[in-house]
Amino acid sequence: MKKIIFSLLLILSIVPVKSWAQKNVIDEVIWIVGDEVILRSDVEKQRLQALASGTRIQGDPYCVIPEQIAIQKLFLHQASLDSVVVSESSIMGEVEYRLNQIISEIGSKEQVETYYHKSINAIREELRDMSRNQGIISEMQKKLVGKIQLTPGDVRRYFKDMTKDSIPEVPAQVELQVISYEPPVPPEEISRVKEVLRDYTDRVNSGKSDFSVLARLYSEDTESAKRGGELGFFGKGVMAPEFTAVAFSLTDPKKVSRIVQTEFGFHIIQLLEKRGDRINCRHILLKPKVTYSDRESGLHKLDSIASLIRENKITFEQGVLAYSQDKNTFMTAGLMLNPKVGSSKFEFQDLPPEIAKVAYNMNVGEVSKPFSMINKTTNKEVVAVVKLKSKVSNHTANLTDDYQMLKGYFEGMKKNEFLKNWIAKKQKETYISIDPAWQNCEFVYPGWVKK
Repeated sequence: MKKIIFSLLLILSIVPVKSWAQKNVIDEVIWIVGDEVILRSDVEKQRLQALASGTRIQGDPYCVIPEQIAIQKLFLHQASLDSVVVSESSIMGEVEYRLNQIISEIGSKEQVETYYHKSINAIREELRDMSRNQGIISEMQKKLVGKIQLTPGDVRRYFKDMTKDSIPEVPAQVELQVISYEPPVPPEEISRVKEVLRDYTDRVNSGKSDFSVLARLYSEDTESAKRGGELGFFGKGVMAPEFTAVAFSLTDPKKVSRIVQTEFGFHIIQLLEKRGDRINCRHILLKPKVTYSDRESGLHKLDSIASLIRENKITFEQGVLAYSQDKNTFMTAGLMLNPKVGSSKFEFQDLPPEIAKVAYNMNVGEVSKPFSMINKTTNKEVVAVVKLKSKVSNHTANLTDDYQMLKGYFEGMKKNEFLKNWIAKKQKETYISIDPAWQNCEFVYPGWVKK
């Protein structure tokens, strides 16, 4: 069985591991935290989930897992007192994302239902409860540590108190500007793609072919193709506007939509189900291909632009405004932004591989030769040139170059320390009872067992 990222295993039998497991009982209460109980089956469910996903539990799972559940119950109890909630729309978005991952891993809805011995709707409900609890816990933790922010003086004091061996090493980082150009697709290639999609539409509408089979065989949206083109439930504003407008206008699940063009290519859509302001549908995506001559023409065009920049006839920023088609960098004068850290600094491993390869041996201020790459947003081939704006080599962190990184590092430490102290305080204030057979553990927080 493939690795399953999110599992909801039914506990039909308990594997004997400890002496308590020899008892002839179906289930039992093993912990009580306040008004909440932790069942043996709760622990076994999470243990089997970890096994199925390949997650390694550090320590005895029959000690680690119940303690983790107990900590979650402390946060959930506090959240109920503070009226902390999460929006139902965000929960459903997370549920559909997780459910689609499960379907993608196992193969189809039918195979998922067979594997878990329950319906998709039942699995969806369990995922909803799980996602709601995780969201509430996250919001509760954010509320508890929300006011923890360090001043520059705090950061300096933390750094001064660090031993030499404990100061983190900072990998090489670069800032890059990019001019990206998408070679035009010839009209005859667009006509060819539309004709293929019209043929698919006729075959489905006439009953000669099944939409999901065609999607699996031919759709260039590789992830949804694994599920027969199914996208899962989504609301307005999630997909490309052109796609959304047509998808939400569909009323007959037996009919296929007209051809829809988006920045990703050309689609046909089939309605599966509407649920309030959300919709589930299938689609087939085909992408017109750039010819060799068009690609070469684009590379030649960018080579000419790069030469003008090197000769100081135009600036790189002017080149961006005049020629770049990358909407993610157009308003930043070509400066690439790293969503992982919220700044313009990239480690080489975080860059698109084609850009990382080109930029690795460049000097600051240098403009690259043109190269082709795949735009991660649209998954289309583009040609590009980059300029290395700045570069910092591998080094031991210091306050001058790495203040923001160190500030985040120290704030994370302080927040973790606060939450650790909060849990210890709640242990003292909360009624806790643990079955004697489950007390012989080295807990992370020793206050569970009352003396």
